Amino acid sequence: MKYVGMFIKKFLRFTLKPMSFLPALVVMYVITTFSAQNGVTSSQISGQVSDGIVAVINEKLDLGFSDEQVAVISGKIEHYVRKLAHVTEYFVLAVSVAFPLYVYGLRGIPLMVIAGGFCVGFACLDEYHQSFVAGRSPSKKDVLIDSIGVFMGIIVTRIVGWTGRKTIFRPLAKK
Repeated sequence: MKYVGMFIKKFLRFTLKPMSFLPALVVMYVITTFSAQNGVTSSQISGQVSDGIVAVINEKLDLGFSDEQVAVISGKIEHYVRKLAHVTEYFVLAVSVAFPLYVYGLRGIPLMVIAGGFCVGFACLDEYHQSFVAGRSPSKKDVLIDSIGVFMGIIVTRIVGWTGRKTIFRPLAKK
């Protein structure tokens, strides 16, 4: 019976560990889907998100802005909302790539180089992909902004992983 339990545990590790990369594939699909939207659709979505942010702030803080004022403020923040979306989506990609690599034992500078290189490379490919989409164009500045999200995500992964190894997973590390 003991050997059956060990077999099941090894089998689950062997099959489930590689599946830890599935979230990264999902995030890459989502990023590619957003990049495949034409310029008009992408701008409309950014405008709707900006309108929503200003409307919620207006309502929660009881600022009393008119619809016209909300539209003007929304227009002023739309660029920043778009760039924050870049940082956020690449932060999530970096975490979903770096965490499985961390679990596999990749730590420190090698983790930053491999996960960072992969995610920044994906950002470059994504910008290149946009050159084929109507109303969109590639931007080196967007790759730089994406890279900020990537390295923030990797650093957060390293902090969480290190903290976990020193606290709740410490007994497992001694085995």
